[in-house]
Amino acid sequence: MDRSSHIRLRRVAPFTAVAAAAALALAGCSSGSGGKKAEEGGADASAGKANTPRMTVALVTHQAPGDTFWDIVRKGAEAAAAKDNVKLVYSADPNAGSQATLVQNAIDQKVDGIAVTLAKPDALKDVIAKAKAAGIPVVGLNSGLSDWKDLGLLEFFGQDESVAGEAFGKKLNEVGAKNAVCVIHEQGNVGLTQRCDGVKKTFEGNTQILNVNGTDMPSVKSTITAKLKQDSAIDHVITLGAPFAPTAVQSVGDAGSEAKVATFDLNKDLTKAIEAGDIEFAVDQQPYLQGYLAVDSLWLYKNNGNYSGGGEQPVLTGPAFVDKSNVDAVSEYAAKGTR
Repeated sequence: MDRSSHIRLRRVAPFTAVAAAAALALAGCSSGSGGKKAEEGGADASAGKANTPRMTVALVTHQAPGDTFWDIVRKGAEAAAAKDNVKLVYSADPNAGSQATLVQNAIDQKVDGIAVTLAKPDALKDVIAKAKAAGIPVVGLNSGLSDWKDLGLLEFFGQDESVAGEAFGKKLNEVGAKNAVCVIHEQGNVGLTQRCDGVKKTFEGNTQILNVNGTDMPSVKSTITAKLKQDSAIDHVITLGAPFAPTAVQSVGDAGSEAKVATFDLNKDLTKAIEAGDIEFAVDQQPYLQGYLAVDSLWLYKNNGNYSGGGEQPVLTGPAFVDKSNVDAVSEYAAKGTR
C-alpha cells in the first residue's frame, strides 16, 4: 500500500480479474433479528469453471438493510463462487450478536468454509473459535484488520482503515480544508472509528465527530443539516460510506452551507456525483475484490492448501483515491456494480 499523501488508483493485478458471472437468483435476505439466509448457487462463469468437488462457503457480513456497498462485495463473491464450483450462502445482520448467530448457523450446516466481517470482533470471538474447533476454515474481509490474527483467522482481505484515514486527512490538507466533520453512521464499528481517528492524526485543521443513525436516512440528513446550521465554519463533511455522501450533499444545500463533501467508499452513483462535482473525492477500498478473494481463498485452501500472506500478513485492497482526475477509469465498472 502506498502510504503517501498522493495515493493513486492502481490497476488490479491480473490474477484478480474475472469474467462477469451470470446473474444469480437470491433465495432471501436476513432479517434484523438474524433472519434467514440468502442462498445462491453459482452460475457458470464465462471464463470456465473448476472441476473440483462442489463445496459450500458461508459469507456472513454486518450489512445493514439498504446499504448498497455490500451488493458490490456480494458480486465479487458470486463471481468467485461461479468459477470455483462453490455454493455461496450469504447472510447478514448489523447487530453483532445476531451476526454471531448467523456464523453459528453456518457451523451447524457444516459448511466447508466461512468468510466473515469483524466490525465488532469481540462479539464474534467465541463463535469463530467454535468454527475452528469444528474444523471449518475461516477468513476475514472488510472489517477487522487489527483483530483477525488474534482471532485465529487464516487470512484477511481489506484495507487498513487507519492508513486510509491518514491518507484522507492528508488529502484534506491538499485541498485546503480547515474545519471538517466526520460522520459515523454506526456507533461501535471499529473500522469507522479508525477512519475518523486516522483523519484526525494527519489533518492539520479541526476535526469534529458526528454520530448518526445510519439505518434511518432521513434522520441522517436532518442531523447533518442541524450540525451545519449550528457551525457555519465547517467546510468539509466526511461520510464513511457511499450511500451517505449524497444525503450529506442534500444537507449542505438545506443548511445553506458552502461545505464540500468527500467520502469513503464508492458506487455507481458516487462516480456520477464526482463527475458532476457534487462530491469532491472518494476512497475506494475495492469491495468487489474483497468478496472475490475471500471466497476464492477458501477454495484454494481446500483444494491446494494455500493461504495468502502465510497467515501473517493481510491482503490489502485499498485505499485508492478517486476524483475528477481519474474517475473515468472506474466509472465503466462502477456502472456495472463491480466498483
